[in-house]
Amino acid sequence: MEWLFWAPLIAVSLHLFEEFLFPGHFPEWYVRYKPEIKKSVTKRFLIIINVLLLILCYDVVALGPSKFGIMLWLGVMAMLAANGVWHFKGVLKTRSYSPGVLTGLLVYFPLAIYGYVYFLNSEQVSVFIALIALAIGASYQMWSNIYHRVHTRTTKS
Repeated sequence: MEWLFWAPLIAVSLHLFEEFLFPGHFPEWYVRYKPEIKKSVTKRFLIIINVLLLILCYDVVALGPSKFGIMLWLGVMAMLAANGVWHFKGVLKTRSYSPGVLTGLLVYFPLAIYGYVYFLNSEQVSVFIALIALAIGASYQMWSNIYHRVHTRTTKS
């Protein structure tokens, strides 16, 4: 099952391709979805956050099937699945295609479910640890919202 540890990195690469290359235009859509955070959705922010995400996914590969590698896999995939849901909510709100929604719903979400079921059924992780990883990973959007709110306030001054 070593492929499973490569899956987040491959999934994120596909997602970034959808967001920024084909069909692309994610930053423009994001600002239409959340116009109040326009000042914080900078090219610099998007590059930094996505490079950090790629590094985090590489760390999953590097750690592999160790206890910490499995915990990190679960946390990263919870974050990615939550991102897929976030894109879908944006589609519903804007009634427009969100670059990233297809990979978010068709890759991130099923992969997260598959991995959680696999790691729990094979008893490589406890339910308690899986729930903690889920809570931490899924909380990313909350932290992102806080960042944008604070950054937008400080740039208004």
